[in-house]
Amino acid sequence: MPPTAPTLEAPVSAATPALNSLYERDEVAWYDAMIAFIDQGRTDEVDFPNLKELLQSMARSDRREVASRLTVLLAHLLKWRYQPEQRSTSWRLTMLEQRQFLEYEFGSSGTLRNHALEVLESAYRKGVRFAAVETGLPAESFPATCPVTLDELLAG
Repeated sequence: MPPTAPTLEAPVSAATPALNSLYERDEVAWYDAMIAFIDQGRTDEVDFPNLKELLQSMARSDRREVASRLTVLLAHLLKWRYQPEQRSTSWRLTMLEQRQFLEYEFGSSGTLRNHALEVLESAYRKGVRFAAVETGLPAESFPATCPVTLDELLAG
């Protein structure tokens, strides 16, 4: 039988082993319990230590996703510019997908846009490595620093 969320009729302290165990055993049931506690105004029962850990993890994940999407976009841009004879619809679609994702995220989060600005050069260096492998060109064939601004990159 799958684990279930604690019943919410009786108080469940965040410090109880049952709630801590639930977080480790069934994260979605734990989410449901936390939502119910918040909806019912029972904030004293919210498992704040695990909630904090979850929120930090989500923020790190969002930042990693932005950096990864920038890297892919920059690698494809370099391939597009340095191997025009190899251009394909697939490359164009990959760049479009990355741009649309980033534009959507930046539209709802200035923090993620600022993060993109902070990691642009690092993402570019990674993009150069990918582009060098995929094109067979030496990494030195590409500019040493990112040749586009974030706005230019997103504008396509």
